[in-house]
Amino acid sequence: MDSAALDRFEASRGRLASLAYRLLGSAADAEDAVQDTFLRWQAADRARVQVPEAWLTRVVTNLCLDRLRSARARHERATGDWLPEPLLEGDTMLGPADTFEQRESVSLAVLILLERLSPVERAVYVLREAFSYSHAEIAGILDITESASQQHVHRARFRVAAERRRGGEADPASARRVVEEFLVAATSGRTERLVALLTDDVTAVSDGAGLGQRLLRYETRERVASFVRGGFKPTPAKRRLAGGSLAIHIALVNGSPAVVAVVDDRVVGVVAFEVSDGKVASLRGIGAADRLARLNETWRQREPDAPVIDAW
Repeated sequence: MDSAALDRFEASRGRLASLAYRLLGSAADAEDAVQDTFLRWQAADRARVQVPEAWLTRVVTNLCLDRLRSARARHERATGDWLPEPLLEGDTMLGPADTFEQRESVSLAVLILLERLSPVERAVYVLREAFSYSHAEIAGILDITESASQQHVHRARFRVAAERRRGGEADPASARRVVEEFLVAATSGRTERLVALLTDDVTAVSDGAGLGQRLLRYETRERVASFVRGGFKPTPAKRRLAGGSLAIHIALVNGSPAVVAVVDDRVVGVVAFEVSDGKVASLRGIGAADRLARLNETWRQREPDAPVIDAW
């Protein structure tokens, strides 16, 4: 491959990765899809490719669709035992964030909702909402009609809006203050205050640090508060499991405030919050090491803010 062809691909790599991440919800799978796209580009008769960007977009999108249709992906969606791979603010894989639709499309809440769409609906939604492709361009990428593209995005928007239920975008500073207050209540054992910080329809989901095969799910304010109180209570057994005493930070993950637990500069757990009208509407805890690999890489490349709790 000549340097011009290589440079052309590298100029598109970031966009391809952010597209693949939105489609797959996994940074590792997105990187694999981009690498497979590179191999296709390397082997292609590039002299016959009229618009390289469109060609690369078509290839990476269809590779992602193949992954979404795989037996493993279908099983995960059917059982619901899946959480997206969280990404730290500033990660280039998060992609465009100029509009509310672009920022929302990469939130953990919407990535989970997208799992309930068909692969084609998911692709049309992402291409249209996050990357502003026209229906004519989407039709060419997915080999469907423009009318079908319009129908798919209409259905996808309706389903996402119907299940999203939350209002508009929360103010980042206000959301952080809610999380800080929540963390104080959770670590002090103030159950009443903890319950008061939760919405009536709050939900909590955790991967149990990857120790089990099923996600842990909790509903109602009392059950969520009990789960949180137990989870945030430090014990010698938890410190041994984590590999030492934890420092607790607050950072932005997929555009939302999150509690980040760190041991010796290694992230061992993330709890991402969705805040609505000054209260916590949902929590998603991710501690499986393979789901934190890329976030750990990003974490080590920057100087984080001072921890809100030095030694948990």
